[in-house]
Amino acid sequence: MKAIICNKFGLPETLDYIEAENPLPKEDEVLISVKACSVNFPDTLIIQGKYQFRPEFPFSPGSDVAGIIEKVGNKVSNLKVGDGVVGFIPYGGYAEKAILKAKDCFPKPKGMSMVNASAFLLAYGTSYHALKDRAKLKKDETILILGASGGVGLTALELAKLMGAKVIVAASTKEKLDLCIQFGADEVINYKEESVKDKVKELTNGKGVDVIYDPVGGHFSELALRAIAWKGRHLVIGFANGEIPKIPINLTLLKGASIVGVFWGAFAQKEPKKSLENIKELLTWFVTGKLNPHIDKTYALQNAPKALEDMMQRKVKGKIVIDMTI
Repeated sequence: MKAIICNKFGLPETLDYIEAENPLPKEDEVLISVKACSVNFPDTLIIQGKYQFRPEFPFSPGSDVAGIIEKVGNKVSNLKVGDGVVGFIPYGGYAEKAILKAKDCFPKPKGMSMVNASAFLLAYGTSYHALKDRAKLKKDETILILGASGGVGLTALELAKLMGAKVIVAASTKEKLDLCIQFGADEVINYKEESVKDKVKELTNGKGVDVIYDPVGGHFSELALRAIAWKGRHLVIGFANGEIPKIPINLTLLKGASIVGVFWGAFAQKEPKKSLENIKELLTWFVTGKLNPHIDKTYALQNAPKALEDMMQRKVKGKIVIDMTI
């Protein structure tokens, strides 16, 4: 099989495109022929050794995959050879074949393309876990989404609207904000031209926002937190800005607010039944047309380093995907 391999920590240009041996599934695993693998911000961290864990070399990045089952382990009974599936793995997706735990592999709905399927689990799973389980977002509450045109940001926007919230989005360009408006944003903030704190106060008549969805980090986190409402919840999704913020903790005291961590991968492992319920709901919403992943661009496998570079340079709106068929 062809694969993108990381042999040392570094930037995307250090990755190798090679012919690798086919992996073999263990008793509780499946081998899939990967048709598509989406590119996520953690992929840019894992190849640099900056993620929560460091795989042993050599490894292939990539977590969100869709494909067709080629082999099943002898203890796998819920899946069979030939099934189209969508699944999640810690790494290994930038390859023509991948091994997944059977419990982390789900039947792909009919009518869902492989590209859309690969762009689904991590982004929507993270956002739904954040809004439903961690923030307990209520109808008619107001949410501020930072980095709203990105892969997880757009899914948070879609889901917050489905859940009946008023959505304020922040992004860095008019083009990105226009995309958010297409996905239902009620109000927009260009944080290169406007103060996030002041604009939120203006848009909420001084009340502030009930929930902050923050995949950005850096100084934007504190600016947003200063505009949070009484008993608000600041969701920590990630640090696309590249900087982990140092928040003055007295801000939470003054607002009776909470800073809440969101780590979907750990949630899926520690609370599998609850995670499965969320995934089933999300897939049902896709089938009924309530969710629509925005695919900005697809790349051939050998061009995966370019996809990672585009992600790091914030050239991406919505999701980008490695398509093994091109």
